[in-house]
Amino acid sequence: MYFPVSALLIEYMILSVVESRDSYGYEISQTVKKAADIKESTLYPILKKLEASGFLTTYSREFQGRMRKYYSLTNRGVEQLVTLKEEWTLYTDTVNGIIEGSIRHDKN
Repeated sequence: MYFPVSALLIEYMILSVVESRDSYGYEISQTVKKAADIKESTLYPILKKLEASGFLTTYSREFQGRMRKYYSLTNRGVEQLVTLKEEWTLYTDTVNGIIEGSIRHDKN
């Protein structure tokens, strides 16, 4: 994709992925990569930040003989996700309005 993706948008996408079900890092990265050209080395610090902020929690589960770290949305994470959804809707509605011509700059 041609459009740049901000760190906050990546956080929003991560929280959205984890909202639907607990996920592990690689699975999250593969979903986010569909919209953002990010490396796993970029993703993991964001996951760590979301965990430190109290938006995500982690637990480990064995998978095919090795431990896998899963991320789960906390109550604070749900609140943050609601806020980001509202902001995203406002942003996309504004951008679409400008592109479609329904929002114009008033000439004063």
